[in-house]
Amino acid sequence: MVLWLAVDGGGSGCRAVVADPSGRVLGQGQAGSANIMTDLEAARANILSAAGAALARSGQAAVLADLGAVLGLAGANVGGNAAGLAARLPFARVRVETDATIALIGAHQGQDGIAAMIGTGSVFASQRGGVRRLTGGWGLVLGDEGSAAWIGRAALAQVLHAADGLVPRSPLLAALGDRLGGADAVVSFAKGASPGDLAGLARDVVAARDDPAAARILSAADRWIAREIDHLQVGGALPVAFLGGLGAVFASRLAPRYPGLIRAAMGSALDGALWLARVEGW
Repeated sequence: MVLWLAVDGGGSGCRAVVADPSGRVLGQGQAGSANIMTDLEAARANILSAAGAALARSGQAAVLADLGAVLGLAGANVGGNAAGLAARLPFARVRVETDATIALIGAHQGQDGIAAMIGTGSVFASQRGGVRRLTGGWGLVLGDEGSAAWIGRAALAQVLHAADGLVPRSPLLAALGDRLGGADAVVSFAKGASPGDLAGLARDVVAARDDPAAARILSAADRWIAREIDHLQVGGALPVAFLGGLGAVFASRLAPRYPGLIRAAMGSALDGALWLARVEGW
């Protein structure tokens, strides 16, 4: 019996399922970050860990080398990351796509639409007339606008701006600065912080949305996310599914801008990966 492996991997972790030929899930597993641009070696190890756990729980007498795998991974859109990883995986067949691609397909069940994926990073994808487009997903150093990590970094920058007297010291900025130990400690923290570390601060910003500093940061995120979606809407309005840890937050904030177009995802990113395996193959 053919067994499919589907993996959804991003900056906050990866999930894997093993399924039978009909797409019925037999086993599930999860592990740590699988952003292949941030750390390819760690991503590979976590993918294998999640895949191994899913296979062990499937009840099937099979090994990883028996699986046909479709992986949707953050960082797969950059350079030779996808090909470099695929060559080092033990599966019988491997297809590596971006996490946005499988999220798009899962959310709209292969139909036309837009996926706004806003988690640790941010990336946007559309399908129109069978043609897929991808924007964003370039990583925090040069992109990921509106993402949790981007919001966390912006909050720390505002803490330093407040310390310099360039912006008012709001309750949010005061709390973040005090928690980290002052301006010097903020700089030290940021120097070694991963995107996941910075993303953890986004919860504080969202929770304090009425704080003046939080309002500035979230409004800037709104503008960037809307800019990405509007770019993908050129050619006619498409339904939009907001995904990721901050997806529901921005779906609510941007609902007035897209009346009647925002809808719940019809399926998960893992559903999208399984759809690719079963319908498009290799």
